Amino acid sequence: MVSAMSMFVDIEKRMDAFFLKVNFEVGEETLALLGASGCGKSMTLKCIAGIEKPDRGRIVVDGVTLFDSEKGIHLPPQKRCLGMMFQNYALFPNMTVEQNIKAGTKREKNKKERQYVVEEMMERFGLRKYAGHYPHQLSGGQQQRTALARMLVSTPRALLLDEPFSALDNHLRFRLEQEVREVIRGFNRTVLLVSHDRDEVFRMAQTIAVMDEGKVEVLGSRDAVFENPKTVVSARLTGCKNISAIERRDTHRVFARDWGLELSTAGQVSEAAAIGVRMHDICQRGGENSFLCRVADEIENPFSYTIMLKPDGKEDSAPFGWELEKESWEKIRAKTVEITIPPEAILLLREGDCSG
Repeated sequence: MVSAMSMFVDIEKRMDAFFLKVNFEVGEETLALLGASGCGKSMTLKCIAGIEKPDRGRIVVDGVTLFDSEKGIHLPPQKRCLGMMFQNYALFPNMTVEQNIKAGTKREKNKKERQYVVEEMMERFGLRKYAGHYPHQLSGGQQQRTALARMLVSTPRALLLDEPFSALDNHLRFRLEQEVREVIRGFNRTVLLVSHDRDEVFRMAQTIAVMDEGKVEVLGSRDAVFENPKTVVSARLTGCKNISAIERRDTHRVFARDWGLELSTAGQVSEAAAIGVRMHDICQRGGENSFLCRVADEIENPFSYTIMLKPDGKEDSAPFGWELEKESWEKIRAKTVEITIPPEAILLLREGDCSG
């Protein structure tokens, strides 16, 4: 039974590159589809929007069936009542800001009411003075605000955001991200965000679906996915740089083949084929999993250092990274350092493809 105020998606679509097979349900929250380019994120969004047609399955939003292959239902995009914002905003180039926003009010038959909601949206997004401007006369931020206004003026059942900040410079991206978060807070319905940026996903979403090769690999709350990504692909996408294939020694001990280290783990090794260690979780406190390492490289970041380490006496091993604040490294800078990989910081990961 699909709840009324939710989005239910269970679809399949065969393409040249891979087989899209996606299944999830989300309530009145923001769900992020996180994945690398070409993994099927945008195609999933297009299927929900009605731009693409799945081969099989069902899509239900807010209690309304948008697609059902068995019942022969495939509503056209304009009848789905969904607000979709593309990477390039897809504004009509021959229409002014006001006309673009008004294009989203087609379901409202009362002309005065249509004009009223358009004026209200222009005021809300600070677009009134640009009402007569065409898209090519607007900045990236103004274009995005126009796209948001056009999307919201239609009172959609759900919002679909396809990499909404990818075309913006970093300084503008952060400001507009705040604006979109405000929109989402006031929307109080399902929002689907497609992104490959883990920081953006962390700030915007309550739930994350990690996608790879056309399928949802991991689905869970934001904190759960970052704390325990479960697979190699999910670990990489959530920012884990240190990943090694392993050999199981016993229930709580592994040999990390890439680094030549034997490590104790807090969790049971079970079906793990690899481990991950986030760079900031490595420390100097001593104790279990402590090793003397040679500094192979020192990489300066704006506010930290990434120190590439090789276990002492294991020159053929792959280096792993340790990130720490500049002041901390400048106090201890040396050619060899003793570091600790806390057992509780070791991520146990399925799937042993650790290349790339």
